[in-house]
Amino acid sequence: MTTAPTARKNAVGTAHTRVEGRDKVTGAARYAAEIPFAELAHGWLVSSTVARGRIRSVEDGPVLAMPGVVAVLHHGNAPRVETGYVGMLGVPDPTAAVFQHDRVPHLGWPVALVVADTSEQAREAAEALVVHYEQEPHDVDFSGEHPDAYPVDSHGPAVAEKGDLDAELAASAVVVDAEYTTPEEHHNPMEPHAATARWDGGRLELVDSNQGTFWVASELAKMFSLDPASIRVRSEHVGGGFGSKGVRAHQVAAVMAATELHRPVRVIMTRRQMFSLAGYRSPTRQRLRLGADADGRLRALEHRSLSATSTVHEFIESAAGPARTMYDADAHHTTNRLVRLDVPTPTWMRAPGEAPGSFALESAMDELAEKCDLDPIELRARNDPRTGPVSGLPFSGRNLIACFREGARRFGWDDRDPRPGLRRDGRWLLGTGTAAASFPAGAGPSTAAVTAEADGTFTVRVNAADIGTGARTALTLVAADALVTAPEKVRVRIGDSDLGPAFIAGGSMGTRSWAWAVTIAAEELRERLALGADIPAEGITVRSDTTEAIGALAQKERHSFGAQFAEVAVDPTTGEVRVRRMLGIFAAGRIVNPLTARNQFVGGMTWGISMALHEEAVRDQASGGHYGADLAGYHVAAHADVPAIEADWIDDPDPDDPVGIKGIGEIGIVGAAAAVANAVWHATGVRHRDLPIRPDRVLLAGGHA
Repeated sequence: MTTAPTARKNAVGTAHTRVEGRDKVTGAARYAAEIPFAELAHGWLVSSTVARGRIRSVEDGPVLAMPGVVAVLHHGNAPRVETGYVGMLGVPDPTAAVFQHDRVPHLGWPVALVVADTSEQAREAAEALVVHYEQEPHDVDFSGEHPDAYPVDSHGPAVAEKGDLDAELAASAVVVDAEYTTPEEHHNPMEPHAATARWDGGRLELVDSNQGTFWVASELAKMFSLDPASIRVRSEHVGGGFGSKGVRAHQVAAVMAATELHRPVRVIMTRRQMFSLAGYRSPTRQRLRLGADADGRLRALEHRSLSATSTVHEFIESAAGPARTMYDADAHHTTNRLVRLDVPTPTWMRAPGEAPGSFALESAMDELAEKCDLDPIELRARNDPRTGPVSGLPFSGRNLIACFREGARRFGWDDRDPRPGLRRDGRWLLGTGTAAASFPAGAGPSTAAVTAEADGTFTVRVNAADIGTGARTALTLVAADALVTAPEKVRVRIGDSDLGPAFIAGGSMGTRSWAWAVTIAAEELRERLALGADIPAEGITVRSDTTEAIGALAQKERHSFGAQFAEVAVDPTTGEVRVRRMLGIFAAGRIVNPLTARNQFVGGMTWGISMALHEEAVRDQASGGHYGADLAGYHVAAHADVPAIEADWIDDPDPDDPVGIKGIGEIGIVGAAAAVANAVWHATGVRHRDLPIRPDRVLLAGGHA
């Protein structure tokens, strides 16, 4: 049988329901903790009850005698693993290498794994396990000055400087000098972290919930000194990740137990354990100093950020990074510093660096606009750079001001009286605010295989991870266009390390990276079919690898951009803040599937409301742990907080991408909290530089102008 292209379907850019949607709503789609295994054992992690110290003893004898208990793993008997390696995303966090020593660096550190025949038996035994500690004084206080803070390079240099900052500040007609803080925030997905490990014919299989199966497989191979070909990791459906679902303690513990017991072992984190072992966003303290001419042109920009990490691993929240993209100045100084505390290691959380950094930067820009007596949008337009403020590189596309112009038109911004505290609706003070958004648009090397089947359909195999974003559907549409066929004739297989190397679902790079590889393979296959090739029973397969193509990209500043608008109502008597409406306009490359893209944008904006008004993990100084480490005590936006939210985009294809994609997963949250905070100022005349904007803070600040 021969298949030849007919006419292009233009599937990309048209709204398409999720190809796996029916399976998810009917329960046919199975998640990591739901897949059955014969002779399955259940592991339950035991967490430390002290914030710093040493384990003196683990009294496992009585627990091993309990019904159904088959093993207790701890630092005295667990297999040794390797940690001194550089993995796909850098040096690994030693937290994942469980039970290797007797040190306890933070509360909730995994000290043992109890394995039993049932989950209930494992939990009961884990709660009965007695662990004795030699407790030491701990420090979890991020609130004060930290003389031992130090700069740390991350995705960019820790310090970037040009020009004479003090001289330009002294010569400025208008100066803003303010400190902004954001609290510790958590990104617990609804689906908990779960993994099942088993050995099958000399090969390790892990069924997991993660953001990249090839990534997890390669890390486990290094950690356990295994041939990468002897590991298979599957993660077909993922109920949210947001940066948290990488290589964690539960996967390593499951592999250890399966190796020791020669039977499958499943380990699922509890919600409370996720607050200690799944990563989080570090709190930040950020100082902004902006100096401008009388007409609002920036002469000086300083953004200094401090974040926290654990004593065992460096992870920095690069909040000063957005300033290096957004605005230029004659003197431009940015610094990211870190302090080590007796706390768990933070990790990537939706828009790492950009989300807290944009709150501080965009709030400071709003303050500067007020002092310059300029409209906030006009101030940003006057400081819109033509090249990268630090890099000097050209932008691959920068349509930020176009987003502001379109957003202002649709939001009714021109009718806004800039004076604060004037609009009322009964007991409510009303205000509007805006902020800019940006997020890097990158791509990682990936491979893909596309097969023309004998029945006239096509199978795409790419090791993507659909963490709820609709990646399966987007890749179906991309493949359909590249093959010049209907989406209904394309099947996409993802989430299996046997499919080969591919970039993770993270950094807003997933869909772009995978689509690039799929497009190359599909177009080559289409060309072969156009030559009249006969398709055998096993089909015709073409494989691609984008490593060379991505490596050949010219050096440019590559970003998605956006403009956020918010209207709030503030009750000056109770301190209550309600967001009445939000609008986000984005320039984020070619939009593959408008239906799921809008979900991504609105989801990010909703998270921005949550960040502005609710989210705050509070640590008890005495114990080193959280108050309310669950989704009852950790407040997030509810339906009453999320009224009319509208997201849209302007035409902004990336000319250097084969599909025109940039990335949309994270930019929706960037700038959203600042837009809300700026709107609260407009409603009340009071600036809030500390998140969240709780009712007590509104009341303490005076409530209204």
